[in-house]
Amino acid sequence: MTDAGPVFREAALADVPAVVALVESAYRGASSRAGWTTEADLLDGRRTDEEGIAAIVADPDAVLLLAERPAGGPAGARLLGCCELRRTGDAAYFGTFAVRPVLQGGGIGASLLARADAEAVRRWGSAALEMTVIAQRADLIAWYERRGFSATGHRRPFPYGDERFGVPKRDDLEFLVLRRATGGPPGAA
Repeated sequence: MTDAGPVFREAALADVPAVVALVESAYRGASSRAGWTTEADLLDGRRTDEEGIAAIVADPDAVLLLAERPAGGPAGARLLGCCELRRTGDAAYFGTFAVRPVLQGGGIGASLLARADAEAVRRWGSAALEMTVIAQRADLIAWYERRGFSATGHRRPFPYGDERFGVPKRDDLEFLVLRRATGGPPGAA
């Protein structure tokens, strides 16, 4: 990367396999343990699949943003991170957020979040970003809180029995709903 950070673009259908591989590497299996966002202690199985990612790319009310290594940059994988934005009333849902595990903690996630925030305002005039996080992920929730998100008081059940979301290793999983106004803190540590 350059000092300016990653370059951003909207994903196309041709990007789907690379996005699936990135998301899986960030959340599941041994490779996810190289970063701090792993869910491997909570869930087995897949985090996503090509059908799910292709549906985001094809949805006119959604966008999948990619953070990439600039052309001519250091050798290595070009795709660094991704996130989904989906129009949901006055807010934009923020999800499918992943950064290559060996690069986590280097500012790519904060840059991608800032870009997503600006993109939600530009595309839809969104007043807020809203997301769900597994309630047992205290470290991840704290990361989002440092970036202006707060718990809404709403919880959503984990979809037990639907292996598209993983195979739970415990029976108490649920999602917290977090929200922040757009234009929130860009990435305070």
